[in-house]
Amino acid sequence: MTTEEIKQKLSIFNKDLLHDLLEASQIVEVPPNTELLREGQYIKVIPIVLEGLVKVYTRHEDRELLLYYIQPTESCIMSYSASLKNTPSHIYAETEEKSTIILVPVDSLPHLRRSYPDFSTLFIDLYNSRYRDLLDTIHHVLFDRMDKRLLDYLKEKVNVRNQNLLKLSHQQIAGELGTVREVISRVMKKLEVEGAIAQHPDGIEILAM
Repeated sequence: MTTEEIKQKLSIFNKDLLHDLLEASQIVEVPPNTELLREGQYIKVIPIVLEGLVKVYTRHEDRELLLYYIQPTESCIMSYSASLKNTPSHIYAETEEKSTIILVPVDSLPHLRRSYPDFSTLFIDLYNSRYRDLLDTIHHVLFDRMDKRLLDYLKEKVNVRNQNLLKLSHQQIAGELGTVREVISRVMKKLEVEGAIAQHPDGIEILAM
């Protein structure tokens, strides 16, 4: 990715902030399904996604629960928060697609925050957004039936991936929703009978958007 393309992606930053950010950081191309961060790990760099998609989730024993996605021009507020206090990560982060990511060293954060209010504004806005995401997740887990949770999950996948044929296994879906494969298979069949989805050999199509 060229410098000009990066400037277009991060047009929210002024040129001086972008210059200092790129001077301090590393830009990497990351394959899909690559673990970027795990629970218990100390934060050395903060990611800003330029292209692709990163999922952030928590895990307990063999269960996972999807918390939110990091989309282009976004970063990971939970990593940022842990870096400020120098505490270990409480989450996992993994690429869902091939991604281009700026890795900002935590050592450079004091200068960027002090010199450029726009940099801090990015994380304040993300904090508000992720707080709403987490409240939604809690609401879904506590109050929604699994068929609604599953359909909302699939619709969100369609939106963040910008494609309506999802190549997802029932086991993968179960992991991200914090349940077991048998439950997902049963509910998927129910949604298919109701006409909300269609299951094809090459993926899951959402019919009820």
